[in-house]
Parts: sequence; structure tokens; C-alpha cells
Amino acid sequence: MDLHRFLDQAGGVLALVSLTATVVWGLVAADRLALGPRGRLLAQAVHRALAIGALGFLLVHVGVKVAEAHASTTAALIPFASGIGGRAGLIGLGSLAGYLLVLAAATGVLRSVFAGRGRAAARRWRVLHASAYGAWCTALLHGLNAGREAAEWVTGCYVGCLVGVTLALVLRRFGVRVGRFAVRRRPVGAHAAGRMPQSRPFTVSWGSAPDPAPQTPEGLELPALEDITRRSA
Repeated sequence: MDLHRFLDQAGGVLALVSLTATVVWGLVAADRLALGPRGRLLAQAVHRALAIGALGFLLVHVGVKVAEAHASTTAALIPFASGIGGRAGLIGLGSLAGYLLVLAAATGVLRSVFAGRGRAAARRWRVLHASAYGAWCTALLHGLNAGREAAEWVTGCYVGCLVGVTLALVLRRFGVRVGRFAVRRRPVGAHAAGRMPQSRPFTVSWGSAPDPAPQTPEGLELPALEDITRRSA
């Protein structure tokens, strides 16, 4: 099998597999419970590399299909330009998946622009970047029905993609819930022994910090230690 024929038959599958791996590693990179800062940085690097691979396979897939006249340039560039039913609608789903993938990749590149601008900007970034899930769903529907009858290994790849993303979502959701429950129910210090904790302000220093001064109501001052000694004498 030559390279051109291989890309014609497997380019879309490679794009979907790369997109699936991108989504899974994106979920891994967002985990703050199991991964430390270095682990998250590594997962984010893998996530970005896989996203670049998915975009590359997408361009190859679209280029080969247009060159082979399996889809027109208009249908490839404009979602549902040829209609919304039958094979034309399935091709439109593929075009839509491509644009959603580009949107997710663009928001990933522009993440620093949204960072540090408050919760509203962070919420908008998450909504835009979540377009990767829409790209994955539409790409899966497109790949299963738009082309020729899939071979067994292709069907196996699609099933593996579905299982992988579903498992990552379940583990992500379950892990977050378990982590929050552990934080709320975790006994610390005096709580574990059943004693009432003493409220002290939290301080950070390089050496051993002295005990904090006793708190007094406003307008009252505690006498100095020298005054107490002088009076008792």
C-alpha cells in the first residue's frame, strides 16, 4: 500500500485518534489532585504536542479527500454547504469538527491572554476551549458514517477512542469528588484527638516564628510584663 492510499484510508482515523489523545491528556493535565506542578507541566506539554498532531492529520485528511474528489472544496470549507441530510450532512459534521478543533487549539495558544483577568475571563476561556469535546463528538459521528464501510481495525480504533474519553471523564469527575470529600472530612491536629483547636493567625517565616501576641478587644491594652512585676513586688 503506497503512502497516498494509506492517507486516503487512514488519515481521518489518525486525526480522530490524535484528537482523542489530546482530549484525554487535557483532562490529565487539569488534575490538581494526583499531579504536582511538574507533572501537570509535562502533561500540558504532551497535550499541546498531540493537539498539533491532530491539526496536522486533519489538514492531511481534508487535502487528500478534496484531491481525490471525495468532497468538494466548498463542502470541506463550509459546514453543511451541500445539505444537512445523508452523506452531505455527514461531511458537514466533519467540517464542523475541524472548525471546533481549530477553535480549541486557538484558545489553547491564547490562554495567557485570558489568564489574570478575573473569573469571568477564565470562565469564557473554559467555555471556548471546551469546543474540543464538540469536535471529538462530531468527528466520531463523521468517521463512523461518512466514508466507506470501516475495517475491523478502524472500528476498533473508534471503540478505543470512545472508551478512552469516557474513562478519562469518569475518572476525572470521580477523582474531583473524592478529593473534595477528603479535604472536607480530613482531621488535622487537635481535630483528630477531639480537642478544640486554638485559633492562631497563620504566619510564614524562614525560622521558628514566635508565638503571636494575645488578642484584645479594641481600645484595651494589656499591661507590660515589667508593670506586672513591679506591682506584685
